[in-house]
Amino acid sequence: MRRQWTTTAGIVITALLTLFLLVPVLLSVYAGLTVNYARGISAGFTLDWVKQVWALYSDTVWRSLVVALMTLALTLLIGVPGAYALVRRGGRFARAVEEIVTLPVAVPGLALALAMILTYGGAGSFRQSTLFVVVGHVLFTLPFMMRSVIAVLDTIDWRTLDEGAASLGSPAWRRFLDVILPNVRPGIVAGSLTVLTLSIGEFNLTWMMHTPMTKTLPVGLADAYASMRLEIASAYTLVFLVMVIPLLIGVQLVAGLTEKRTAS
Repeated sequence: MRRQWTTTAGIVITALLTLFLLVPVLLSVYAGLTVNYARGISAGFTLDWVKQVWALYSDTVWRSLVVALMTLALTLLIGVPGAYALVRRGGRFARAVEEIVTLPVAVPGLALALAMILTYGGAGSFRQSTLFVVVGHVLFTLPFMMRSVIAVLDTIDWRTLDEGAASLGSPAWRRFLDVILPNVRPGIVAGSLTVLTLSIGEFNLTWMMHTPMTKTLPVGLADAYASMRLEIASAYTLVFLVMVIPLLIGVQLVAGLTEKRTAS
């Protein structure tokens, strides 16, 4: 009886917390679809605000997708081999490198952006390009990719697998592609999900680093909140959700398929 009461209380608390988090989002979506939020449902519903947002800020949507995908590609190319190299090397040096890589997470985004501007602000074409924002995102998200892969490597006997493949004459690069990567796939998928969500929603770092020509979706959202009427700003939130939610569901589906393949 006591266990049943505890379970019921846990479900109720979880439901209340979920409702507490969802209500503001739902109200924002509602405001973006009403003709006049102050008048409420009686004013009717419209998609005009969404159309205005798309006309004004559609470039920020596509740019955010490009930045997120480029960030993901670079974190995969750097983070997965880097995580394997650190685990393989081990010792104090590997731990020191891991701490240095993790440092951007502990530093406020504005401070990291300021450091980037001070270092590369003189490189005009690079400073004004989308690649400059991508580099900032890579610095911020790389630790999450590396930690996800390292966590999986720590749970498997990768050394035995590697030595077994080496005894069969497989070169180092082939062992990494054919042995290590398939076994760390869950960590790669989890890291990819984290990198995508962080990159798409990142504001502090991007706000400091962007130029008028490299504005991303969260920065445009802040501009809409500051300078537009409430309905347009709320419609921007709706556009943000429509873009992000299918992407997250897609990555989750890939993660589920990966777990099934790994289990089989």
